[in-house]
Amino acid sequence: MSETVYIETSILGYLTARPSRDLVVAANIQITREWWETRRSSFQLYSSQAVVKETSQGDAKIAA
Repeated sequence: MSETVYIETSILGYLTARPSRDLVVAANIQITREWWETRRSSFQLYSSQAVVKETSQGDAKIAA
């Protein structure tokens, strides 16, 4: 049985973010995307209805 990881809004934000010139933000985007590509399949992911609601209020093209 795999471990579970709670996916909150900032994770989804970093996954869909445009490139940033702010070094901390750029690093967070890169680290999040690398984890998503290489490690997410090792975990059972879950999120709350509040996160789904919040993210559905953003740009529909990016959210898709």
